[in-house]
Amino acid sequence: MDLSFTDEQQRFREYAREFLDNEVVAHRAEWDRAESVDTAVIPKLGEMGFFGLTIPEEYGGLGGDYITYCIGMEELGRADSAVRGIVSVSMGLVGKVILSHGTEEQKQQWLPRIATGDVLACFGLTEPDTGSDAGNLRTRAVREGNEYVLNGQKMFITNATWADLCLVFARTGGPGPKGVSAFLVPTSSSGFQAREIKGKLGLRGQATGEISLTDVRVPASARLGEEGQGFTIAMQSLDKGRVSVGAGCAGIILGCLETVVEYATQRHQFGRPLASFQLIQDMIADISVELDAARLLVYRAAGLIERGEPFGVAASKAKYFASEAAVRAANSAIQIFGGYGYIDEYPVQKYLRDARVMTLYEGTSQIQKLLIGRAETGVSAFL
Repeated sequence: MDLSFTDEQQRFREYAREFLDNEVVAHRAEWDRAESVDTAVIPKLGEMGFFGLTIPEEYGGLGGDYITYCIGMEELGRADSAVRGIVSVSMGLVGKVILSHGTEEQKQQWLPRIATGDVLACFGLTEPDTGSDAGNLRTRAVREGNEYVLNGQKMFITNATWADLCLVFARTGGPGPKGVSAFLVPTSSSGFQAREIKGKLGLRGQATGEISLTDVRVPASARLGEEGQGFTIAMQSLDKGRVSVGAGCAGIILGCLETVVEYATQRHQFGRPLASFQLIQDMIADISVELDAARLLVYRAAGLIERGEPFGVAASKAKYFASEAAVRAANSAIQIFGGYGYIDEYPVQKYLRDARVMTLYEGTSQIQKLLIGRAETGVSAFL
């Protein structure tokens, strides 16, 4: 496939880039040092439409196609992956799940405010003892009349301390994936507590936290989908989320390429611009080729989603390749910058720190390989 975009999609990229350069890129080093994005940028992102991409206009969104969504995630990844994560989790992992599995009442209650950024959401799946093994999570939801009572812990949750809504996955039945259900839990609920995790290697600007649920009561109407459907909902959401992560990683690679080309053409060593040295061009060429490859995989998966065709394996391939390529690109970028690449005056060290977690969350690289391997062989390596 080629990467020819419509005029409307190109205009969106230009508007997004101009906005992000002014409102995000200009502040990302400061936010990274402070370990906190200025949350005043969130309603601005809402005004620009980032939270409303692919959400229908009838629910307060912009509508739009999945290709445009990936363009937005790529530009956010280029600007600051911490900000991309805020948008991608709230709108991508939670908003789109409400759209696909929610009742009309749930859609009307939450989607218009998620689409504008007035409500931030978080995705409560990972637990202290269950990361990749999400089907064996321990958080429980016990039915009592017309309510459910939730108890448990969640770990490494993006937006945890900023969110107004948490999509909580909890066990309502027996062991294994079929015993898991999903619930829309307001974070203002009694017994819901979130604690921010500090000292992260990357994505330092976004609020990543631990959530404790102690006798949290929600009405039965807060359940998303049927009992026992939660694991399927989570996996479907993560499939699309992997395309978003892949797009964000393409943005990291793009940021690395633009930064090193500017630096290598302006900086001189031995009386010549760095760009004139063969081994510098070797590294730049690798970054450029891997950017094209990552984009092709990401937009192929996005095209499958847009056409309503199966996309899970394509999403795994896009996420796996793009995340690993982003680490390689950022590592090469630091090498080109030399000692300057090791300090936060330049963005390449941040690109590397942010890229590293992309190989871990929403399914590690190893999990993606197992999914791809299962698709190729018809044999599952999962226990």
